[in-house]
Amino acid sequence: MTQFKIVPQICTIDSVKKFCSGFGIGKGDLVFLSKSTESYFSGLLNGAHVIYRGDYGKGEPTDAMVEKIFSDIKSVPYSRVIAVGGGTIIDVAKLLALKQFSPVTDLFDKKIHAERTKKLVIVPTTCGTGSEVTNISILELTARHTKLGLADDALFADTAVLIPELLEKLPFRFFATSSIDALVHATESYLSPKATPFSQLYSIEAVKKILNGYMTIKHSGPDARIPLLSDFLLAGTYAGIAFGNAGTGAVHAMSYSFGASYHVPHGEANYTLYTAVFKKYQKLAPEGAIKKLNELISSIIYCDTATVYESLEELLDVILQKKSLHEYGVTESDLVNFTENTITKQGRLTANEYVPLDETAVMEIYRSVF
Repeated sequence: MTQFKIVPQICTIDSVKKFCSGFGIGKGDLVFLSKSTESYFSGLLNGAHVIYRGDYGKGEPTDAMVEKIFSDIKSVPYSRVIAVGGGTIIDVAKLLALKQFSPVTDLFDKKIHAERTKKLVIVPTTCGTGSEVTNISILELTARHTKLGLADDALFADTAVLIPELLEKLPFRFFATSSIDALVHATESYLSPKATPFSQLYSIEAVKKILNGYMTIKHSGPDARIPLLSDFLLAGTYAGIAFGNAGTGAVHAMSYSFGASYHVPHGEANYTLYTAVFKKYQKLAPEGAIKKLNELISSIIYCDTATVYESLEELLDVILQKKSLHEYGVTESDLVNFTENTITKQGRLTANEYVPLDETAVMEIYRSVF
């Protein structure tokens, strides 16, 4: 039985200029990036066909976004996709490298076979998605008011390229939400029943880098992150390797319907549910893998294991102040719909729960953060 794999080649390069030169970016390439990173690539794309994230709407990736891109590029010849961005760009770019990706709902419903016919190079510009090394693409299916993930080996990149330079202008809020998302990836995958000693090594190293970095920021302020950007970028990729092998669980499953309904960024939606889910896990099975995880976290943030999640919440609140569900406009009746969606539509994720959560437990968690 396969216990662990890393499919993409992983490269670290210290500048965009060296990346474009070394990878021979030019004609035949479809480059997908955002206006905020365009300046890094000025004069370096050599005739590549460029599409911009902002031309296709705001927020999380949707089926409508993918269909509009398909309409714009269906007559464009390209043999390689270069994705430069955060989760939205990366998740969409994985689809653009397929032989057929429209109608995209048919692809996610498995009516269309996912077949890769283009090379795929992914360059993350945040420190949390981890998607550069996974075989998963997540879209909001607008008509269904939920997010859905497609997991298929055809979605693996050929190469993931880490360029810390691209994080230097990342606003602190986006740094916060993306790095917290990486922490969720690392800790959820550590507790997954699919975790192995190999995946847990990457989970542990990601947790260490992120929490040590947060402790530095707590004591020295937001600008203290700048010398640590390489560590945070690496931590995001480590966490991606971990959850790409072991999966994520209830935090992601429960955040999807909430995030899709109220257009809350993925990392922020996960943050809202994060410690509430882990407190429930702790209550239900305190002597399992969570005990070792709690010991690791408490050793880094200097707290007692008995109050580890309260102390973690205090630290994370320094990085990003958490809001309750009702502050986003969520209603009591939404909690019923969110619970039903989690139980009935997120089986790919709930299969990875540290402790299986029934409908009552899921509703209790939603109510605790309402």
